[in-house]
Amino acid sequence: MTDVTSPVIDTARHCARLFRLGRDIEASLSMVDLIDTAMPLMTSRPATEQAEWTRILSAILGCQERQDWLGVADWLEVELVELVKTTHAI
Repeated sequence: MTDVTSPVIDTARHCARLFRLGRDIEASLSMVDLIDTAMPLMTSRPATEQAEWTRILSAILGCQERQDWLGVADWLEVELVELVKTTHAI
């Protein structure tokens, strides 16, 4: 894992905790920063990894639209973290 991905993973986990604690406004603001940070990491990846990124983002945004905060937290903490770990492993 590179130095760049560690803050992404830490922020994703922090965001997930905020959603689980019911602090959805604070978590949503943090999630915007998270996505802004993670996006450049994913744009240089192969098409299959970019497709996975798109699938995860779509699921997160779908959960957010339904106000399913636990769903958002799960996608952030499990799927997004795993994607970042596997795509940026050294």
